[in-house]
Amino acid sequence: MVTMQDVAERAGVTKQTVSNVLSGRVAVRPATEARVRAAIAELGYVPNLVARSLATGSTRTVGLFVPTVSTAFYAEVVEEAEDVLDAHGYRLLLCTTRRDGERARRHLAGLTSRSIDALLIAGDQGLTDHLPLLSRTRFPVVLCAWETRAPAEFPVVTVDYEHGGYLAGRHLRELGHRNVAVLASPAHTLRVNGFRRAFAEDGLDVPAGAVHLAPEPSFRAGIEAARAALTAHPSATALFATHDVLAVGALEAARDAGRSIPDDLSVVAHDDTPEGLLARPTLTSVALPTREMAREAIGLLMRAIENTTPTEPRPGLLQPTLIARESTARRG
Repeated sequence: MVTMQDVAERAGVTKQTVSNVLSGRVAVRPATEARVRAAIAELGYVPNLVARSLATGSTRTVGLFVPTVSTAFYAEVVEEAEDVLDAHGYRLLLCTTRRDGERARRHLAGLTSRSIDALLIAGDQGLTDHLPLLSRTRFPVVLCAWETRAPAEFPVVTVDYEHGGYLAGRHLRELGHRNVAVLASPAHTLRVNGFRRAFAEDGLDVPAGAVHLAPEPSFRAGIEAARAALTAHPSATALFATHDVLAVGALEAARDAGRSIPDDLSVVAHDDTPEGLLARPTLTSVALPTREMAREAIGLLMRAIENTTPTEPRPGLLQPTLIARESTARRG
C-alpha cells in the first residue's frame, strides 16, 4: 500500500508538504505542488480519509438537504453546490426529504450524529418544525430557497419570492388583464401575495376564491387546478401558476377547453425551468437566480468552516426577473 511517505520521497519533499498539498490549508509553491501531484498520480496514492479526519477533526464533507432531485430547480442547486465544494476540496453528502416531514426528521437526527463539517438545507417543505434538532450541532448550518419565516439563529440565502409574484402580476396588468385566476402550491403564499399586490396597486382585487390550490407540483395537478379555475372563472383572461410545471398542465387544460393561448388566455409561470421552454407556446416565467443562490450559501458555509468571517443570521434576498415569451399577450 502506497503511503504519504512514499509520495514525499518520490517528489523530493517532506511528508508535511504532501499533507499541505492534500489539505489545501497551507500555501505550497506551484512547482512543488506540481511535483507532489505528479508523484501521487504516478504511485496511485489514495489518502486514508478516516485517518485524516481523526487527525484534523474534519471530514471535508458537507451535507445537503433538498426536497427532491426530480425538478430542474433543485437539480441545479445540487450541481452548483457540488461544483463549489469540489473547488474547495470538499465532498457532498446528499439527502432528499421527498417533502415528507418524518423522513426529514430522521435524516436530520442521523446527520447530527455523523461526521460532517457543515450542512446546507435547501427548501423548507416539511423541515421547519424539525430545525430545533440542529440547535446544538457542532457544525455550521445555512438555509437557502426558504419561503417561510426562517429561524433567527440560522443564516439564510433565498430569493425574494414575493417580488417574483409581483413581477408576474405586474406583467399581466401591463398587458391589460383584469380578470385572472391563480394556480398555486399551498406553500407559495409569498408568490400569491406579491401577485395580488400588483393588482391592488391599480385598485383591483384578486379574491381568495380565484386562487386554486394544487396539492403537488406536477403536470396532472396543473391540469386539474386549471380546469377548476376555468370552470369557476370563465371570464378570466389570464392565469398565474406558481410553478412552471403547473403552467404546462394549464396549457393542456386550456386547449381541452377550447381556449387559445395567448390569443384569449395568457399564462404566466414562476421558476423558469426547462419545462417552460419546451412547452408550446413557450412560457412567460419568473426566472430565479438558482445557481447564484447555491454559490452564496456554500460560500457562507466555507467561511464558517474556515473561520474567516462570521455567518450572520440574517436573510440575503436575491432578486428574480421576468422573462416574457409566447404564452402571454395583450388583452384583445
